[in-house]
Amino acid sequence: MKSFSSFVPAFVAIVLGLVLNSAVFANGGKTSVYVRQVQKAVDMPLDSDVFRVPPGYNAPQQVHITQGDHDGKAVIVSWLTEDEPGSSVVLYWGENIKQKKKAEGKFDTYKFYNYTSGYIHHCTIRNLEYSTKYYYEVGLDHTRRKFWFTTPPAVGPNVPYTFGLIGDLGQSFDSNSTLTHYEQNPQKGQAVLFVGDLSYADNYPNHDNVRWDSWGRFVERSVAYQPWIWTAGNHEIDFAPEIGENEPFKPYTHRYHVPYRASTSTAPFWYSIKRASAYIIVLSSYSAYGKYTPQYKWLEKELPKVNRSETPWLIVLMHSPWYNSYNYHYMEGESMRVMYEPWFVQYKVDVVFAGHVHAYERSERVSNIAYNVVNGICTPVKDQSAPVYITIGDGGNLEGLATNMTEPQPAYSAYREASFGHAIFDIKNQTHAYYSWHRNHDGYAVEADSMWFFNRFWHPVDESSTSQ
Repeated sequence: MKSFSSFVPAFVAIVLGLVLNSAVFANGGKTSVYVRQVQKAVDMPLDSDVFRVPPGYNAPQQVHITQGDHDGKAVIVSWLTEDEPGSSVVLYWGENIKQKKKAEGKFDTYKFYNYTSGYIHHCTIRNLEYSTKYYYEVGLDHTRRKFWFTTPPAVGPNVPYTFGLIGDLGQSFDSNSTLTHYEQNPQKGQAVLFVGDLSYADNYPNHDNVRWDSWGRFVERSVAYQPWIWTAGNHEIDFAPEIGENEPFKPYTHRYHVPYRASTSTAPFWYSIKRASAYIIVLSSYSAYGKYTPQYKWLEKELPKVNRSETPWLIVLMHSPWYNSYNYHYMEGESMRVMYEPWFVQYKVDVVFAGHVHAYERSERVSNIAYNVVNGICTPVKDQSAPVYITIGDGGNLEGLATNMTEPQPAYSAYREASFGHAIFDIKNQTHAYYSWHRNHDGYAVEADSMWFFNRFWHPVDESSTSQ
């Protein structure tokens, strides 16, 4: 018989193998062992191909679409003409229909410090058919440009639908990698949930609004063909009293329209939409949200309206995360969490997506609603009625990655990694959705983190043991 000591090396090797394997897959309370090469994020120069102005006099540029009503039967088409107003008409037709219809829009301009915008057009196409591919044209004569989009399926409980997730994109070389990685992903979403911080124009001297134009041309290759659902981040505030600009969100609100009135919101920074089997609520981290404010009163009335028999998946978008274990923007979302987290638990929100922190993190299902300052109960606890909180502010902007993490890793943090990337939320049916996060440095189909979501209303089973 072999001595006990002869088994020790093999035993140690097995244990080390298990430990390393769990670290590689980073399941449940793990910090990824993947280390991205340290390098400064660099903005693409303005003469880069991705910023190219379309040819032709006054050709429409920066074309983008978003949902135009509450139920998914309308689309807001937006674009800019540089030299003169041109036409605000959109021509559109179904895939198998030759006759073109037209919708009439409006245009506007704005000034910001020493910058004057081009003519920004917005046109809402209404009464579209569900699950239909539409072609549309903007512009006049020889500079007319043609695009297409597909409307979502009719709202219903067992309707599959796939969302892409991107945040804090900017316009660096890493930003281009993120967008390309998303576009080439075989699981590419049918719409993008964008969690804020678009162009980062405010990072340039005098909030150089030329960078709003370049960003609009950069993302056109995606957002002209599928709707991006917009959330306002801190870089959209553009409040600059030092140069005489005292109107917050001025460039953002002129350029990016959303259907906020369709959900009885009083401002474009918080609103809701239905899309297939999902009910999506967009909140504003940088608008007043305390008791009796318009956003508070709206959300108080909005959450009881959600019919989980019609839209079983309840998704919330915001910019500043409530749960964050990086040493960046730490606790910035705390006051909003104190106000709204009890509602999220009460109404069984499935998932909350946020940005702001330039890294990736996924939480366990936790809540901290017992804490009232006086009682000292300030440690989040597992709560199967609570959402999963996902921070995906890793689009690739000039400010670079957040790499400094709090140690030890909090129990509420299931997975975290300082890399750029995007995510996919793939709703399968009323009870199941598959979520995956894809870092830029892997192949298009590689999942660096993933989990099965079980619907909180219809199938509230603990998923933490199924994380992959």
